[in-house]
Amino acid sequence: MPIDRRGVLALLGSGSAIALPGVASAQNTPQSVTFTHGVASGDPSGDGAIIWTRATAEEGYTGDIALTWHIAQSATGDSISTGKVLATGLADHTAKVDVGGLRSGMKYYYWFSAADGTMSPKGRFRTLPVGAVDRLTLAVTSCQLYPGGYFNAFADMAKLEELDAVIQLGDYIYEYGADGYGVQIGTQLDRLPDPPHETVTLADYRRRHAQVKADPDMQAAHARAAFICVWDDHEITNDGWHSGAQNHQSETEGDWAARKAVAMQAYFEWMPIRDPDPLRAHEAIFRSFEFGDLATLAMLETRLLARDQQALPKGDAPAEESIAGILAERGQLERELLGRGQSEWLRGVLSASVDADKTWQIIGNQVIMARVAGPDLEEILGADGFATMREGLPVWARNQVDRSMISYRAGVPFNLDGWDGYPHARERLYRLFAETGTRPLVCSGDSHAAWSNNLHDDTGRLAAIEVGCTAATSPSYGSVFPGLGRLLSMVNDEVAFCDQDQKGYSLLTLTPNEARAAHVAISTVTERNFSRAVLVEHRAASGMDGGPFRKV
Repeated sequence: MPIDRRGVLALLGSGSAIALPGVASAQNTPQSVTFTHGVASGDPSGDGAIIWTRATAEEGYTGDIALTWHIAQSATGDSISTGKVLATGLADHTAKVDVGGLRSGMKYYYWFSAADGTMSPKGRFRTLPVGAVDRLTLAVTSCQLYPGGYFNAFADMAKLEELDAVIQLGDYIYEYGADGYGVQIGTQLDRLPDPPHETVTLADYRRRHAQVKADPDMQAAHARAAFICVWDDHEITNDGWHSGAQNHQSETEGDWAARKAVAMQAYFEWMPIRDPDPLRAHEAIFRSFEFGDLATLAMLETRLLARDQQALPKGDAPAEESIAGILAERGQLERELLGRGQSEWLRGVLSASVDADKTWQIIGNQVIMARVAGPDLEEILGADGFATMREGLPVWARNQVDRSMISYRAGVPFNLDGWDGYPHARERLYRLFAETGTRPLVCSGDSHAAWSNNLHDDTGRLAAIEVGCTAATSPSYGSVFPGLGRLLSMVNDEVAFCDQDQKGYSLLTLTPNEARAAHVAISTVTERNFSRAVLVEHRAASGMDGGPFRKV
């Protein structure tokens, strides 16, 4: 059974801090300690943040490792707050400290040290501001398949002069083995997954997190700013929902609930995130953050807590019958992504933000919210152009195009795993936006594409604006169908911009007057040397009547 570390909180140190976990061990002190996985911070508050590290001892050491944590006001300054924390064997020698008692809206540096004097790298975070805020800069990222290429997007992010926090929207790790998704580049770069098989056990998930955290570019980004994280599906396995997943076979991989539990345990151990309230399920990691009078960020959980199974083909039914079944299931009124409890929590967060006259309400969610119909390639390209394009594809892609064309023409949307697969749940959410008096800015990941979208409810009212970040490394449809994003924007009124070809991240800049969304592209993920470019920038004015995203 997974270890529930929430019951072993201990108040430690000379500052106001909660150290996680705090279980003593009788084993001797390790001979040496290193900080192979760097440091990270997350979940900032008005007076602190979570700081994280992992202590590595000699092979086979299973006891606890005593560490000292430090907070300073500059990279070279002395500690202004310090305390003790145990990196316990029960938590894979990871250690988290919930630091408090700091000043709001300030930059702080932090590090850890071991009993032998070994020091970790230093990281920095900014506490959340209180009161008037003129400007807020947030990076938005997701989908960092380790075998998919070098983490150049994070190397670029780490060099940003202005960055208040990073919103990480999931797929921080992937579950696939060395013969799975995206390993062609991994083979080329000698960057294959560890362990080499699909992750199923607690040890498997821990090793996969450790591999990602050992990457120097990932460490640099974590050291640059606090991360505000949520998982998507691949932290457990592909296309998950509350009671199962597409890539979980109970016959060979055991009980779904057990696999989900150990995957979540590894996530809480290895990520700089506060554990959920002990009175809530581990899946309930929805939470909010206040950036002074400028913005409220509500991070949603749309994967494991309440999501109904995706409307996908069942069995070997003929195409026409299969499509009819998909559309009928998709159209069921009761299908959910958030669930009632999370929806009512969100109502309270948004209402409080609006009542406090905060300029922006930001929604962090895993999957694209816009209505996106699949393109009829034959109609767009013409019969001859379509035939030529089709013949140039590998056989598997040709077959997929044929199936997709039949589905799209019948009304099946481009992506059933996104909000398009749950249209009534989306309308309920849009009504909630209207009832709380907000037109939020939605941030989305998962799709491996960059998006600027203008979201409308069934009446045609502009309900929200959306920024979808592309993948840091994970393969996109654009690698097989170059220019697909341009075609999607041509045939979808809600899509102001889509790029399915580039890797990178998105950068949000918020002021009291406007939001600007820049889609940052990295020139390559197969070489260490890279350049960066801004593909496009969109802006939207603040307020309920601020209007849609428009190109700058």
